[in-house]
Amino acid sequence: MSAAPLIPARRALTPDGAPFCEKFGDVYHSADGGPGQARHVFLAGNGLPSRWRGREAFVILETGFGLGLNFLATWSAWREDQQRCGRLHFVSVEKHPFRAADLATLHCRYPEFAALAAELRQSWPPLTPGFHRLHLDGGRVCLTLLFGDVLDCLRRATARVDAFYLDGFAPEKNPAMWAHPVFRAMARLAQPQASLATWTVAAAVREALATTGFATEK
Repeated sequence: MSAAPLIPARRALTPDGAPFCEKFGDVYHSADGGPGQARHVFLAGNGLPSRWRGREAFVILETGFGLGLNFLATWSAWREDQQRCGRLHFVSVEKHPFRAADLATLHCRYPEFAALAAELRQSWPPLTPGFHRLHLDGGRVCLTLLFGDVLDCLRRATARVDAFYLDGFAPEKNPAMWAHPVFRAMARLAQPQASLATWTVAAAVREALATTGFATEK
């Protein structure tokens, strides 16, 4: 893993209150759409929670941890599901993680996740490049944070992924997150019946996914 120090994300908001990244000139999500987007795009888009039912374990890989809303929404749905899998493994890549204090301020906007977000922040790792494994919910939920460049992290990762959350800033803002080599690295980690969901419908992204083995549909 690269020894270059991480550059933490800076907490900023648009005039209407949406979390904003100055580096990429883009929002993390709309002012009122974070949890809803997580549930509609990423959970429903991957057939969750039904697909993890009856499984001993289920593995999700995300590109772009951001505020952690996709993880918190997934963890919450898993806890509420009486037929959930025994263990939930969530792997997420983030090049510019937030400091715990900034996450605390941002998480105040999502009271539905208050308890889970507090547990997440209590285990938040130091902002150093590399892989950081957090054991949550009595050890039943394992969050592995990959702090660093997305392609480098995915090439070094070992996992058998059941579902992918392809997130991140818009392709025109952060093209490196949506490049062919990234998708090839993801395909290497995919289970044969793995699914993938993303919010973007950009033609270049669909074409790149298709050339690396993912069948796409709107």
